[in-house]
Amino acid sequence: MLLYIHVPFCRSRCNYCAFHSMAIGRDGSGAQMMSDYLDTLLLELAHYGDKLGKAPVSSVFFGGGTPSLLPPDIVGRILERIDRTFQLETKAEISLEANPESLSRSNKAADFLAAGINRLSIGIQSLDDSCLRVLGRPHKVQDSLNAVLAARTAGFTNISVDLMWGLPGQGVRQWLQTLKDVVRLAPEHISSYCLTLEPGTPLELDCDAGRLVLPPERDQNIMFMEGAAFMEKSGYLHYEISNFARMGFQCRHNLGYWEGEDYLGLGPSATSTIAGARWTNPASLAAWGNLAREKSLGKQAEILAPGTRLMEHIMLRLRTSRGLRLKAYKQLTGRDFLKDNQRLVQAMHENGLIRIRNGYLSLTRSGMVVSNAIISNIFERVEQTVGARPPRPGQIELPKIESGQMAIAGNARAGNEEIRKIVWPLAEEAQ
Repeated sequence: MLLYIHVPFCRSRCNYCAFHSMAIGRDGSGAQMMSDYLDTLLLELAHYGDKLGKAPVSSVFFGGGTPSLLPPDIVGRILERIDRTFQLETKAEISLEANPESLSRSNKAADFLAAGINRLSIGIQSLDDSCLRVLGRPHKVQDSLNAVLAARTAGFTNISVDLMWGLPGQGVRQWLQTLKDVVRLAPEHISSYCLTLEPGTPLELDCDAGRLVLPPERDQNIMFMEGAAFMEKSGYLHYEISNFARMGFQCRHNLGYWEGEDYLGLGPSATSTIAGARWTNPASLAAWGNLAREKSLGKQAEILAPGTRLMEHIMLRLRTSRGLRLKAYKQLTGRDFLKDNQRLVQAMHENGLIRIRNGYLSLTRSGMVVSNAIISNIFERVEQTVGARPPRPGQIELPKIESGQMAIAGNARAGNEEIRKIVWPLAEEAQ
């Protein structure tokens, strides 16, 4: 089983964010909220310990929000309780998302390592201070450089960084320079997302008002294609549409989602899928707390229809470099995918969008660029041949995978912008 823990607190809310979070500021006013959150989280753990017994847990992921706002000793307490409640595997992957500014000027990275975190996911997002300001990020470029250095100095051997492309004012050359600078940081894992405009966010409002403009589609395609090629050339396996890793450092938690493993989500707004049933916690801290005290969490679970599970399987597997296992599709449906979809498969193959190898159908890099359209076409044909209805918009409720969302805006400069190289910190500057 995978375990996801949603930490809803942030210092401030980013302009692109649509995840459930609440800003607690710097005046200490969030101390009571954090205390209430911890009490409820431990109640929720006890509740599912009673329901699920000593279920083995292969990975734990603290996501948010900004989980690095939690004191390391609190993180340690949570992990100790998880180990007592479930069966935390000896070599479990234990990830924590961190904002750069929370790691760059203290011993917090070392304290998180001592608490039991063995994988840090650092939300760099951009190596341009002007882009960070547009995104509403609370850190600066130097914080990101110092944070990675601090994590490495503390002893972390599994560091992931999150990046966003297609940003306002970001051209193709600038994006590729960002990747070159990030590769020099030598993280084990890179998540690289093109932002999408989330409804109601300040960035969506700015774009609707014409204050920000999305980069041309051609530029976005080049950013994806050339960026992915550069990262693979630099030794990072392109193992999922938005994720790259050095050999052996693929995020095991995310792989579990894509493989269809059971996952338990704890915290406000967290989603769980266990034994074919799915439920989502209320977003409100108060409502979540009430359900925990009443021992009513998970009682509104939806039993997933076979068609929904099939569609999710197709969608998730096609996001990975390995792709859809054709034998597994036949086991789920009793039908031959290639025969049922012969004309579509032939057209996609002739256009270089898919490859079929060793019993798997997977998207090429060009296919990943138009993955939404490909999956939509496949859904339509599966509905006709298998009878499974494609999901309604928003019907497929999946856990958050790494941080960042696909988003946003940008005014691609003419392509000849001057690119400033990064000045690297000295070790003593990060201490």
